[in-house]
Amino acid sequence: MIDSSYRISGHESFPCRYTWLPKAVRGLDADPKLFADDERAMVDLGVGKNMVRSIRFWSIAAGMAVVGSKGVAPTLTDLAIALLGKRGLDPFLEDRRTLWLLHWNLSTNIENPLLAWDYLLNRWQEPELTPSNAVRALEKAASSQDDRVSRATVEQHFDTFLHTYVPTRGRKGDVQEDNLDCPLVELQLIIKAGDREIDRSSGKREPIYVFRREEKTDISAELFLYCLDDYWQKRHASEGTLPLREVAHGHGSPGQIFKLAEDDVRARVEDLDERSRGLFSYIDSANLQQIRRNGQAKPANLLRAIYSTEGDEHA
Repeated sequence: MIDSSYRISGHESFPCRYTWLPKAVRGLDADPKLFADDERAMVDLGVGKNMVRSIRFWSIAAGMAVVGSKGVAPTLTDLAIALLGKRGLDPFLEDRRTLWLLHWNLSTNIENPLLAWDYLLNRWQEPELTPSNAVRALEKAASSQDDRVSRATVEQHFDTFLHTYVPTRGRKGDVQEDNLDCPLVELQLIIKAGDREIDRSSGKREPIYVFRREEKTDISAELFLYCLDDYWQKRHASEGTLPLREVAHGHGSPGQIFKLAEDDVRARVEDLDERSRGLFSYIDSANLQQIRRNGQAKPANLLRAIYSTEGDEHA
């Protein structure tokens, strides 16, 4: 079913840039009313009005800020302070695990999901992703929610999604602070696989993309555990067990959002008991493969555990 609160606009057609989230967190820490006045935010953040609105949007979408009651400006979340604050775990987005965590947050909001993220990560069944087909599917999904949404708006939304993960230009020698790309391009979640002709008379072509489904070693066991717990709390809080297939293929699951093969998910949950210190356990029998939840954990503790393991491969 289509969620009644899909978000399609608000990003001003800008993908989130490298410095934006750290800058927003530092700005909100210094001035909790930073986003209450666009003019003041333009001065403090050193960007134009459209970019101020985009930074505000991405701060909320990535779980770094939250909007309270109507009319109240966004404020920092505990996650933002723990992750990107002055004494945060990764204040300058230098760890690839942080990028996967931001991708997770962008993709798993239940109350106000981003249309392209929710639809294309969970419901897209084609082996290839082409702009024309993706926009057509998103337009249909959007129109079932609001038939006033224009094709141009949907196209801009898809383009913003695509360039969150696909670089817009050659990046060799780029300085991170000056890079106009989104940091999530580092994940290589979406890669170009070729192109195809879409109009024989004009010879017009369009690119073909695919989701990268290979093993992703930079999604550490601790990060997977954090996201599994978050998924369980958001979508299955009242359930004590989940089938393996649900964790691998369920809407908003780690397997779907990270594009992991079922065998990869199985390998990750086989040692859950030890990895989670008994919080989760894996049951594997001839006709039963499921994960059992044995208790509750504080997300803050699971978050810290991600960064308590050293390893250059994550940087």
